[in-house]
Amino acid sequence: MKYIYDMHQTMLSHSLILVYEGEFTQEITKSVLAMAERNMDSSGEESSVKRKVFNVMVECLQNIVKHASELKDQDNPNHSAIFMIGKEDDHYIIISGNPIKNDVVPILQEKLDKINSLDRDGLKELYKSIIKNTEISEKGGAGLGFVDMARKSGNKLQFEFHEIDTEKSFFMLKSSIVRS
Repeated sequence: MKYIYDMHQTMLSHSLILVYEGEFTQEITKSVLAMAERNMDSSGEESSVKRKVFNVMVECLQNIVKHASELKDQDNPNHSAIFMIGKEDDHYIIISGNPIKNDVVPILQEKLDKINSLDRDGLKELYKSIIKNTEISEKGGAGLGFVDMARKSGNKLQFEFHEIDTEKSFFMLKSSIVRS
């Protein structure tokens, strides 16, 4: 049972206030959002910061649910993902990790590199361009999620891919939102 203490110490040392690992559904997503919102409310967080954090959380969680549904047709029924939110003195950290198809990796890498290369005005223009020139996909997205996360957080998105096997990789995404 020492692992429980070790996990608790890890969460404290990384300032994590919420960690969920498992399958993500719309119901679980709502619950995770509600828990994080209650935590921010109880700590007296400013509404402008709460809106930014909430927006980035929603985008992360939608990304997890979207990719889980894309992998459902594969043999492995376990599409476990992880979501974490941490609070430090001057910022919140939102981290997600989920399996994705390997053929999506170069596309995501290119999108995220492009987003990270832009300044605030560049992100605003890209956002407008996507809205103006892109149709909403059958899954409800138009490719705005990562752009919106970068705009709301005001920081670069940190990301990595870890190859699981020949068909899947684990996609990790971290966003930091300043508390001011």
